[in-house]
Amino acid sequence: MGGFFESPRLLLAPMAGVSDEVFRFLAKEQGADLAYTEMVSAKGLSYASKKTRKLLELGDGEDRIAVQIFGHEPDTMAAQAAWVEDVLGEALVYLDINMGCPARKITGKGDGAALMNDPDLAARIVASVCAAIEHPVAVKFRRGYDEGVETCVDFARRMEDAGAASMVVHGRYARQMYRGRSDRGAIARVRQAVCVPVIANGDAVDAGSALDLVRETGCPSIMIARGAQGNPWVFSQVKAALEGRVVPGFPTVRERIDMARRHARLLAERTEGEIVRMRKHAMWYVAGIPGASAARARFTRCSTLSDFDAVLDDMIEQAALHDALDARCGHV
Repeated sequence: MGGFFESPRLLLAPMAGVSDEVFRFLAKEQGADLAYTEMVSAKGLSYASKKTRKLLELGDGEDRIAVQIFGHEPDTMAAQAAWVEDVLGEALVYLDINMGCPARKITGKGDGAALMNDPDLAARIVASVCAAIEHPVAVKFRRGYDEGVETCVDFARRMEDAGAASMVVHGRYARQMYRGRSDRGAIARVRQAVCVPVIANGDAVDAGSALDLVRETGCPSIMIARGAQGNPWVFSQVKAALEGRVVPGFPTVRERIDMARRHARLLAERTEGEIVRMRKHAMWYVAGIPGASAARARFTRCSTLSDFDAVLDDMIEQAALHDALDARCGHV
């Protein structure tokens, strides 16, 4: 466990509705060292929900994975953590407990970031899960719950005392959701306060911001979330920067559209054609490309691979026309 976190590493965050096996594959292909599944409800697992259990399905050749579970009942969390460990076996690198999700549908039930308001319960959950499984247990949390009330340092110490082997810290308050900037100083304060490895999370969207996150927090490991949406290349760029190599340039319009098309095909193969979830990915891939606004409206109606291909074909044509116009204007 220690060796994994002691060297610079890039992790793909557990994003609900995003971090499926296709997204994980593309991220790792570009340089992510480890990817999380989407966050998984312990309560859903306890009900043997097929929809919940499906989130734990691994792709072909996927032999290393981190799993994040959420909930607020120590016994349920422990029992389902043991079930996850049993099902995934050696493919499981470690198990993470979500104590940072700020979504109201999560916190309203006492899960996610709501646990930061009850550190005693949070500590009991960590201790229960640690006692139930052999794999290391990590905890992901935020700077604090209410804006202006920083509790992450004390919370981190409690989680370490309860048995957490590592922690992922996001520099925003839960009440901020995703507004404003992530405070790297808060992450640094946690890193200095505990002995276990700390992974920095928040606002790493390109090579420059990732280097700043490492430098300002002192954390060798970072987690990338929204910066990877529609941009799996961010991992190859960040990895090059961390290793002191020349950072690859941002992909061309054609490369972005080609990746969107490939993503859709992989998703169609994996889901037997049920690729409605490709809509949001397609919108992220084409952001800023000529014709993106009209394409977004069309993507909302796409339900088959051919639907997505038609929109992407039109975008390639529009981009070519746009480039041709720019070239003519440049000769005036």
